[in-house]
Amino acid sequence: MSRMFGSINQIGYVVRDIDVAMDRWVRHGVGPWFYIGDVSVDYFRYRGTNSDLKMSVALANSGDLQLELIQQRNDAPSMYKDFLDSGREGAQHIAYWSDDYQGLYDRAIAAGYTVAQEGCIGGERGRFAYLDTEREQGTVIEISDISGPKGQLFGYIREVAANWDGTEPVRVLG
Repeated sequence: MSRMFGSINQIGYVVRDIDVAMDRWVRHGVGPWFYIGDVSVDYFRYRGTNSDLKMSVALANSGDLQLELIQQRNDAPSMYKDFLDSGREGAQHIAYWSDDYQGLYDRAIAAGYTVAQEGCIGGERGRFAYLDTEREQGTVIEISDISGPKGQLFGYIREVAANWDGTEPVRVLG
């Protein structure tokens, strides 16, 4: 438990092939995966500059912990591209969720954290920011607003995973 951020809610994996990654997790008994082939972002900024990020995302839970798979679909500047370009693939970030995103964001900035990338998915209550922490701890910290529809989706994914019988391992959203 972090005194500033709370509990870790998600581990985000940046992958080169999201279908292969989902299959591997399913073989470990994790699923079902909720897949969005073309994530629509309201905006996305990398190091303060707008970036035309295109990505696919898959989400599943293992208990209360959500796993996120991200495959970037273009060469737009992002921390995901940086991660892959450095020769890595796998766990890239840990995420903390908040119903008071702006308060958490403001506390992080006041504590000296800097934002490396940020964006919004699904309206004002879908904001997220990735803090520039990779060099000091080996992973990036993401903070994410779950006060709106995204939080409802995350809750649904957790509930479905709790009773998953192994059928329909990938479920396409959008």
